[in-house]
Amino acid sequence: MESMESMERGDLFKQVNGAGERFRLTSEFGDVLIALDRRANGPRLQIEDLRSGRTIHLDPLELASLTWLTHERLGPFLDPSQTGWRSDQGACE
Repeated sequence: MESMESMERGDLFKQVNGAGERFRLTSEFGDVLIALDRRANGPRLQIEDLRSGRTIHLDPLELASLTWLTHERLGPFLDPSQTGWRSDQGACE
């Protein structure tokens, strides 16, 4: 596979998956389907949790903001007792 530097930005998902603009990431802790959604005003990353069926769309600013977080600040989001095990579909308050 080509290095990330040599890939064109628009071809990233095609190169990763080889079968279009979607790919799946699975571990013992999560199972998600990642897709590039071009239906909005600009490209967004669509992430679907295959276990719960929940989906989120993140635009480039939202994705970039993830890189600003330290692991300590990201920790609460990784705690499934905060939102992942809830039976309702609403956001945690």
